[in-house]
Amino acid sequence: MLDRYSIASFLVFSFLVGALDASAGDADPLYRACVTECEKTGCVGGRCFPQCKFPSDGVANDGPWYTQEPLYLKWKQWDCQSDCRYNCMVDREKEREAVGDGPVKYHGKWPFKRVFGIQEPASVAFSALNLAMHFHGWLSFFILLYYNLPLRQGKKAYYEFASLWHIYGLLAMNSWLWSAVFHSRDVDLTEKLDYSSAVALLGYSLILAILRCFDVRVEAARVMVAAPFLAFVTTHILYLNFYTFDYGWNMKVCVVMGVAQLLIWAIWAGVTRHPYRWKCWVVIIGGALAMFLEIYDFPPYQGFFDAHAIWHATTIPLTYLWWSFIRDDAKFRTSILLRKAD
Repeated sequence: MLDRYSIASFLVFSFLVGALDASAGDADPLYRACVTECEKTGCVGGRCFPQCKFPSDGVANDGPWYTQEPLYLKWKQWDCQSDCRYNCMVDREKEREAVGDGPVKYHGKWPFKRVFGIQEPASVAFSALNLAMHFHGWLSFFILLYYNLPLRQGKKAYYEFASLWHIYGLLAMNSWLWSAVFHSRDVDLTEKLDYSSAVALLGYSLILAILRCFDVRVEAARVMVAAPFLAFVTTHILYLNFYTFDYGWNMKVCVVMGVAQLLIWAIWAGVTRHPYRWKCWVVIIGGALAMFLEIYDFPPYQGFFDAHAIWHATTIPLTYLWWSFIRDDAKFRTSILLRKAD
């Protein structure tokens, strides 16, 4: 549940960033003049970039194959314009700091410091940690089901929602993987992969919330519930990738799905007598409080830790607690079924 609420918030934040693409920094005449000059000369303040000898497609205007742009630069897509913008931004921020002015956004984003070519290193690190936390949670859930708890004939788990949580774990890991890739380099491909995987996780998580909270165990009923949501989410992803990438429409879809499942889990936690419902409440409240970091946007500390990166960090312990709740739910439901079988 934490992931879908968090991802919905991230998509809202990303939409706002996209809407504010023309920021104060890139409107600065000194910055614009620096970028224009750099694209002509390939140099900023004595620092010259070999990428500026190549056009945007990465192929040299003349010369043999060995003078073409290196493969590792093609993979990162740091072309002449990107390096000129980054280095002009760094120099301009130093000038602003010298006269006592605070940082401003450039092209909708705060001025981050690159590390080994990574665009937002803190967000990448925290996304990777979230990925690791989900892998740990899913693996421990798998071991609990098939090695620590009794099994039915045919080595099937007693827990009726086991397969649903397995799919959830795989989608969550996929989503955080592309989040890390997107924060390492924001280009059209990584953006689409990040958004598409986030929408897929949100849509599936809404289905899972309905099935678990309403205790839907009959396969035919599950198919009837899931089918319209799967059809809508699939159509939405295809629309974004192959028709038009509408940030506003995508934001509305994700917010509706995120808020809907948040309310479902909150109502369930309020009416159920589940012994581990307190963990669900902690994740709900913790996720809601963490959202203030997205509302209170501030520039990156030391060029690394902005509000969005710190928000990514807060989801790590909450993810651990959420998978702990899933394991406890499996043990609790299994114990009930075993008592009924006796």
